Amino acid sequence: MNMQIFSTFEISSYLELAISSLEEKGIKKEQIYAVPLDNRTEERRVFDSLHRSDGTSLIDVGAALATAFSVIGASVGFKLSWGPIYWGLIGAFIGFVLGVAIRLFTELVVKKNRRLLKGKYSEVILIIDCEESQAAFIENVLWNHYALGVAKVRKV
Repeated sequence: MNMQIFSTFEISSYLELAISSLEEKGIKKEQIYAVPLDNRTEERRVFDSLHRSDGTSLIDVGAALATAFSVIGASVGFKLSWGPIYWGLIGAFIGFVLGVAIRLFTELVVKKNRRLLKGKYSEVILIIDCEESQAAFIENVLWNHYALGVAKVRKV
């Protein structure tokens, strides 16, 4: 019975080594398909929309700092002319704005630099047509050459 084995690789010399190892073991070039994925051309959006969210919150640090600054503002406000309520609200506003600014800075500058330093490029999907008897060997070769993931599918 025929099978297809799918695997993903980063673009590296390990991908080339895996393909040449498979060819040395009798897998024909016509049975191996390498499909490179395109890189993202647009920058990732920082602000979420109603229909899309990336799971990061911009107001979490702002809420924490708003709480802390409102307590400090209210405490100090007992000695000031406007009183503790106004100074607590002013402190909450300043803390919230400061927290959102810190979070925006970390998302836009720090995390962007971290992504650039990793040097991650698009992956390659490797598809191999083979017999079921060869599947275990091919899977072993792919894992030994640092495949990111491997899947086997029986062709009907």
